[in-house]
Amino acid sequence: MATSTASPVRRLLGEPERTAIGASRAALLLLAVGFGALSAAGTELSLRTQMIAYLVGMVALNLPHGGYEHFSNLRRRGLPFGARYVGLYIGFVASFVALFVVAPLPALALAFGTAVAKGGHGDLRVMDALVGTEHLPTKPQRALAALIRGGAVMIVPAVFWTETYYSFTGIMLGVFDGRLAGPAASNPETFTTALGAVFGLGVVTHLGGGLVTSLRSTGGVSRSWLLDAAETLLLVAYFALVPVVVAIGLYFPLWYSLRQSARSMVVEQEQPDRTEGVSLVVAWGVLVVGALVTATVAAALWTVAPNPLAGGSLLSGAVAFYTIFVCVIAMPHVVVGEWLDFGRGIWYVP
Repeated sequence: MATSTASPVRRLLGEPERTAIGASRAALLLLAVGFGALSAAGTELSLRTQMIAYLVGMVALNLPHGGYEHFSNLRRRGLPFGARYVGLYIGFVASFVALFVVAPLPALALAFGTAVAKGGHGDLRVMDALVGTEHLPTKPQRALAALIRGGAVMIVPAVFWTETYYSFTGIMLGVFDGRLAGPAASNPETFTTALGAVFGLGVVTHLGGGLVTSLRSTGGVSRSWLLDAAETLLLVAYFALVPVVVAIGLYFPLWYSLRQSARSMVVEQEQPDRTEGVSLVVAWGVLVVGALVTATVAAALWTVAPNPLAGGSLLSGAVAFYTIFVCVIAMPHVVVGEWLDFGRGIWYVP
């Protein structure tokens, strides 16, 4: 969304938000091709290496961005609103932790649903800002687009990496002494096959409906539909080819966070008065307080969890515990930060 008044440096380097979007696509494509080639050659990355990659991606690269989303959303909006926002956030965190304590399996199902919502609805707002959603004019089409993009994060790995997926699901439930139940426990292969078939039908419906809308409105295939189709299929290929632990660990920093940063740049260009900067001291103070609160949540979760490392190795236990911790803070991140914020939201697009 650059204008003709762009600086010489900007014209030379290109629009940074477009560069970020291109980088997200390139990163997932390279990983998908690379791991696909390794699989074809009969080479597998050790699970230990996969878990290290997960922790590096989720802790070192992605966690700081989540805090920045709230900071960017709240600055200059005043104390009354900010106090309500923080109060609701803490309330949702406490409620979610309590649910894990009393009902681990429903809590984990809600956590997985949160990941779908975050990946899907967050990406939909990026599409609004940078990719284009002209082929998705109705609410049902937009809801399906979000479900498919977010569903790729949780459903595709379950289908293509069933054993590892359910192994870590069991470890995560073990943190709160829970166990997998129902068809996912009794017959995981059949359950995930059925789930994959429904998801595949959803992909066809989403892309087919967008194509029909595009043909009706423009008389041809629109650029926004082509980009949507390419990105949707890229996400499916990525989660199908890249081992689930690595795929999820790198998806959020290399796709979600990178693309949300691009959306933020667009918003700042469109409405700079809404996101004007704050002093260095204030920014530093907010980040420190945010880090302390996040650490407090992690410590509280560790304290109330009956089995924080789930009885596994230090590395697998750390992956399971950190995943639950991320889920606990991600649910209010989406609900409070976006859905209950009618004025702006963490994924705001003017």
